Amino acid sequence: MGQAAALSPAPGKPDTMGSKRRDWTEIGIAYALILAVEWTPRPWQRILWIVAAVGIAVIIWRSFDGWKAMGLSKANFGRSLWIVGAALVLAGSAIVVAARMHTLLVVDGPWALPETFGAYALWTGVQQFLLQGFFLLRLQRVIPGGWQPALAAAVMFSAAHVPNPFLMPVTLIWGLAACLLFLRYRNLYPLMMAHAILGITVAITVPGPVVHNMRVGLAYLTYHPHTHAHHLHLLSQP
Repeated sequence: MGQAAALSPAPGKPDTMGSKRRDWTEIGIAYALILAVEWTPRPWQRILWIVAAVGIAVIIWRSFDGWKAMGLSKANFGRSLWIVGAALVLAGSAIVVAARMHTLLVVDGPWALPETFGAYALWTGVQQFLLQGFFLLRLQRVIPGGWQPALAAAVMFSAAHVPNPFLMPVTLIWGLAACLLFLRYRNLYPLMMAHAILGITVAITVPGPVVHNMRVGLAYLTYHPHTHAHHLHLLSQP
């Protein structure tokens, strides 16, 4: 994705054995917390979710890389905004195909879309922040090479969607593309928007039983087909 300079190591801490051990430790703890939430039964999942959120927040606070390094700045926002346009084109194409195959779900009323997918859109932003602003920055410091840390982050992102056979390859492709784009532009905002667009597109174009309503971990294994939210219905229905 561009010049070698675009894949330069992340700014921040010196490349020492001590800092590498700390980076590996932080990666391991954060990833273990995320997987634990995914594979914990519902009665305990909310508690563990809070533990994971607080734990990762503490790690970020103790080894803060800076807002700009994590992609939360105005730098290159305009130059990378084409990513959102590309996501809209892909979404439009998928919607057209789904409409022809009679699998497209549409919303009832102008407020149904934010009501149904508002929280999910915020969650996709959190995922992008964790993928690039947390894991990729640390992987750059412990894995040599330009694209290798991006591939490692993408594999971790895909593995976090086990055992969903639909989302695993999709997230591997998106994760790698998003990481390489992040290394090129160092701006998270277009990636967050693109992730939300593409994720919502999957939700309304792919039948729930196929993608198990985009569930992962234990929730995927315990999924039972059911009707989507009451304000969503098939386009082919009257």
